[in-house]
Amino acid sequence: MPNPPNLPDAPVIRIDVPGSFARGVFHERHPVLIRQVLDALPYGPAQRERLAALLAQSTGGGVLEPPDGDDPDAARWREWGTGLWGRRWDEAPFLWAESYFYRRLLDATGYFRPGPWRGVDPFAPVKAAELAGPAVAGELAALDAAEPSRQALLSAALWGNRADLGFRLTAGDDGTSVAALVADDSAALWSVLEHGRGGRVDLVADNAGRELLPDLVLIDHLLTSGLAGRVALHVKPQPHFVSDATTADTLAALARLRTAPGEAAAAIGERLWRAMGAGTLTIGAHPFFCAPLPFDAMPADLRDELSGATLTILKGDLNHRRLVGDRHWPPTTPFAALTAYFPTPVATLRTLKSDVAVGLAPGLPPRLDATGTPWRTDGRHALIQVRR
Repeated sequence: MPNPPNLPDAPVIRIDVPGSFARGVFHERHPVLIRQVLDALPYGPAQRERLAALLAQSTGGGVLEPPDGDDPDAARWREWGTGLWGRRWDEAPFLWAESYFYRRLLDATGYFRPGPWRGVDPFAPVKAAELAGPAVAGELAALDAAEPSRQALLSAALWGNRADLGFRLTAGDDGTSVAALVADDSAALWSVLEHGRGGRVDLVADNAGRELLPDLVLIDHLLTSGLAGRVALHVKPQPHFVSDATTADTLAALARLRTAPGEAAAAIGERLWRAMGAGTLTIGAHPFFCAPLPFDAMPADLRDELSGATLTILKGDLNHRRLVGDRHWPPTTPFAALTAYFPTPVATLRTLKSDVAVGLAPGLPPRLDATGTPWRTDGRHALIQVRR
């Protein structure tokens, strides 16, 4: 994403800066992730060797090589990596390098290769364990206690982003802390929806499991309240990062709702199931949702697919980074200026788990910095931002 006119130059976030969050992701989080993947499924020696080689290449100055020509997404990746092939991993932008790491991880596990591991999600066991866990059971049971307000549903969808399995690999988070909003455009979000009542709302999902469930509950509210006549849910076309939602993950979450012992959760699951059958809830999985590029580079067919929505709601940290550009923006850089290119009114629901921060009120960043905590990356702060 180039700098929009009349805004200060902001360097792209890279992984070669010692002590930076981005470098820590590669050198601290990814080794833990590889161990988790190897513990979750009984991969053989060849897969284990490929995973070890990926870790060594991506952290030890290895060279970026394009994917094999027979892989289904190889042509797209060769284009997305123009100008980077043959360069060192640590010379690539953080957003690009992190995305390609996960693409290479899939290849190393045999996801694209002929054989018994083709199409097997390496993160599926961890996702399934979370979905079946007691935390989810308690959250679903709470729906029976009282009918939540629409603001409570929005808040649940926002803070559900804290359930990101990748973030929890090294965050040491027990999920008990109370976080704070650094920006709250929730009134504007509801205003846009009320103004376009009965139109189509698009929701670009982030994580599966505990995050996707409150997203689905929010979608049910949009449909049953009439704020949306149709909802288009956009997920990843293949596993991406640790817990990003795919179509299979969406169906698993719907099944979890439908079979929940609580009356409210089961009713929501049944309504959403019927909505899919009726076409008022649709699922899209465009290849660009796994691209290593900001959304201003989206292809024409995806732009056309999104166009016409009353509002597009983007969930999570990665989607936020792709929306505003993964750069070291001054944190008061206007959110509206960075998102003016987007084809619809847009809202982002994000728990802060990376360095990017924009659209904050003057005076707030210095106060947050003065706390001495890594407020940009520790998952204890969040935001709701809207561009009408």
